[in-house]
Amino acid sequence: MKILNFGSLNIDHVYRVAAFVRPGETISALSYAKFAGGKGLNQSIALARAGMTVLHAGRIGTDGLFLKELLAANGVDCSPLVVCEGEPSGHAVIQVSDSGENCIVLFGGANHHISEVQIKSAMETMSPGDFLLLQNEISAMPGILRAAAAHRLRIFFNPAPMNRAVFDYPLELVDTFIVNETEGKSLGARPGKNVLMTLGAKGARYFPADGSHAVSVPAVPVEKVADTTAAGDTFIGYFLAEIAREASPEQAMRVAARASALCISRPGAAASIPKRTELAVQ
Repeated sequence: MKILNFGSLNIDHVYRVAAFVRPGETISALSYAKFAGGKGLNQSIALARAGMTVLHAGRIGTDGLFLKELLAANGVDCSPLVVCEGEPSGHAVIQVSDSGENCIVLFGGANHHISEVQIKSAMETMSPGDFLLLQNEISAMPGILRAAAAHRLRIFFNPAPMNRAVFDYPLELVDTFIVNETEGKSLGARPGKNVLMTLGAKGARYFPADGSHAVSVPAVPVEKVADTTAAGDTFIGYFLAEIAREASPEQAMRVAARASALCISRPGAAASIPKRTELAVQ
């Protein structure tokens, strides 16, 4: 079983602040750090640290070579990743408040220049029944979805950041939607599709495609929240890894909740994602 993550890679510029800046206001940051980030990168690292065979397809500029190096160092196969001269990598400006909450300004950069040639090449590395994981931080989403369906991949779609373009995608090709409460309300009911809904401090809920009883799991308590930046990405990566191991959705959510709790107890995005050995699971 292989998992192809066709997703974003970003350079995260993280500013610790007492409170988020307001319109017209200038504030001083308490600290600054640069991290590897992007939902795609974070989820690939979560999958790899959860013990999966994962390939990452994406696009970066030469300023983002350290992102590729980080993925490779974590055991991610970067052969479908494209490095382009003259294009800036995607980046994010992140404020993290004293309470551990975050707000983010995202610049797509090279993430928004995915080509048909790259899509075709990435799909040729996969076999029917393998998993494809997608977020909404890259371009060419309709083409990727159609190519994946043609290769008979099982498609997991996290439509974040949610925007109007999502409704023009061929969503009927998706096997499982992974959403938060806001995204779930925007997408509405999706009969015949699995839906994993993350609920933050309230845990998570899984709605099976067959319409049977939904399953809920609570969040794992955390004594002190350091940074919530990669919590959702950690949850998604670990959930998908457990599903690939043929765990039930409830079992997968429980493991993912433990991983996410460890993640938010640490600073940073990718750097905060735990290894599966830290969770003491079988």
